[in-house]
Amino acid sequence: PGRSSLPRWPAAVALLAVGALYAVLSDSLTLGPRAFVPALVAVLLVPLMTAHLRGSHRLARGLGFGVIGLVTVALVVSGFLLVSSALNRGTSAPALLRDAALLWVINVVTFAVWYWEIDGGGPAQRRGEGHVSEDFLFPQMNLGGDVARSWTPGFLDYLFLAFNTSTAFSPTDTAFLSRPAKLLMMVQALLSLVILAVLVSRAINALAAAG
Repeated sequence: PGRSSLPRWPAAVALLAVGALYAVLSDSLTLGPRAFVPALVAVLLVPLMTAHLRGSHRLARGLGFGVIGLVTVALVVSGFLLVSSALNRGTSAPALLRDAALLWVINVVTFAVWYWEIDGGGPAQRRGEGHVSEDFLFPQMNLGGDVARSWTPGFLDYLFLAFNTSTAFSPTDTAFLSRPAKLLMMVQALLSLVILAVLVSRAINALAAAG
């Protein structure tokens, strides 16, 4: 029987949201105009969604990796610039805290899209009888029987996974099985740790100054 692919619109909306959040970061945390990354993401999503609707899933997945890779590079650069801003005593605390919070959210959503895209060969491969993921082991997959065979992770499951990784810095209820998944988890946890370290250090400095 034919296999219908999973819809790509949740990840597309997530990437547009990341672009919108990136557009409101401080100028000091972006390379070039703030609108460059959001505009490029929006432009690249057009051929991606077109390829998906036409059934060109390999092309859509390649474009998807390109968009996520672009957003990830921008996130990493902004993370380093955030640390640099934190070391600059002239940076205002409210602006720094806002930027750190925005980058933390961008980190969660970006890696949710990464996990959604790599798992089981991509969204076009995850719907079908007998599909087994070699990247993640969700709790539902351990239930056995018809539940495990019929269950397919949705974007919310990957968002939950990314949220847990950014807060716990480690796997929680879902196991990371493949090496690409483990590498992505380490990068996400490291970025989250750096961002939260900036938040905590600024909070401690503010308390010390108030005292």
